[in-house]
Amino acid sequence: MSRADTLFIQNCREILSRGVWDTGLPVRPRWEDGSAAHTIKLFGIVNRYDLREEFPVQTIRRMAFKSAVDELLWIWQKKSNNIRELNSHIWDAWADGSGSIGKAYGYQLGVKHRYPEGEFDQVDRVLYDLKHNPASRRIITSLYNHQDLHEMALYPCAWSMTFNVSGNVLNAVLNQRSQDMLTANGWNVMQYAALLCMMARVSGLVPGELVHVIADAHIYDRHVPIVEELLRREPYPAPRLWMDPAATDFYDFTADSLRLKDYRFHPLDAVIPVAV
Repeated sequence: MSRADTLFIQNCREILSRGVWDTGLPVRPRWEDGSAAHTIKLFGIVNRYDLREEFPVQTIRRMAFKSAVDELLWIWQKKSNNIRELNSHIWDAWADGSGSIGKAYGYQLGVKHRYPEGEFDQVDRVLYDLKHNPASRRIITSLYNHQDLHEMALYPCAWSMTFNVSGNVLNAVLNQRSQDMLTANGWNVMQYAALLCMMARVSGLVPGELVHVIADAHIYDRHVPIVEELLRREPYPAPRLWMDPAATDFYDFTADSLRLKDYRFHPLDAVIPVAV
């Protein structure tokens, strides 16, 4: 049974059994028909995934791994905020006529800052420190820049990564302010597990634990029947991650550089509505 399935099932059961509904409050998200998209939520979920044991991918539904990696590289490698440089359409609803999502996500990672060692953006600073300062407790990225929030189409959900080296093992904490459990939980977990594996590879380290901290873990009202169907399924074993051995620099990776091997999954026939 995949660890990603185990924790997703556990989280969703807890949300549905003891979560709090926001139906009495005004909410920003709307369904396509214009009605308010309400949620049931829990505060402060913390999940741990040990990548030395398995790669965390849900099997109770098919996960679009290649698209998830493509989006991750769009943010972390291309440092882009334009959907025309992304191969999927998941950001279309947030983009303006030029394709921009404003000063969000990749834009923030690409801004350069001056350090005693020279000028780096956030990603290149992480790569530098993992090689030259592995004992540092300051290897952190943040997308939540209050100065630029008013120019972002969407405030960052997964907003901070803290990298930490223990011996030859690279661990990381992913902080997320908001998590749509059905559409985004499995997606974000495998994305940032892949990022941890890539960062470890190019730094000569072993990928260790990904700790996922979710402030507001929620299920939308129209998602509840789909989630309940998923909770009745029997998970398969986790797939294995293959990484192209030729990719030894972070900027060498493409969406084809990582693949899932022996991936078995349950089909999901339901169309998942998305609130925006």
